[in-house]
Amino acid sequence: MNAKKYLPIALFIGLQACVLQAIDQSICSSIPPLAAGGGWISFQAWAMYFLGGCTPKGGARALIGYVLGMIASIAIMVGGGALGALGFWAMPVILLILVPIILYLDIAPEMINFVPAVFVGAGVFFGVMSYIPEATYTNTFVGEGVYCVIGLVFGFITITFRGWYEKKYVNP
Repeated sequence: MNAKKYLPIALFIGLQACVLQAIDQSICSSIPPLAAGGGWISFQAWAMYFLGGCTPKGGARALIGYVLGMIASIAIMVGGGALGALGFWAMPVILLILVPIILYLDIAPEMINFVPAVFVGAGVFFGVMSYIPEATYTNTFVGEGVYCVIGLVFGFITITFRGWYEKKYVNP
């Protein structure tokens, strides 16, 4: 595909990014603890849609991975707290215990074995919980979930548009 034929795809994705930012700015104040914005979560989830294979099934796998990552994060934080008497070693020890268990998802049935999405979902959860003072398990879970779904929908829209455009104008 040449640059001229690719331009509508690039412009469409730019328009999507514009709309996503407008959505973020419109809703973020109503989704604590993401009052500072959660669009970055949507952009990550959008990318996970592509990494999941650019299909609705891959998007569902990414969503499940995000949820499992959030659950794993809570288990790690609770477990680390329970091992608080270990001081410095509380979190390293709970990670040594739980990460190998989480990695067994790699050999689990297809819908729950998208480990990259689990790690991204967990990383987002840890980030929000670590850097936003009013974050709780519940509002972080809900906020991350909402923004994840938005990003996955945008991934679906991207692929749907591109497929339609290429079929109609690039490879008719």
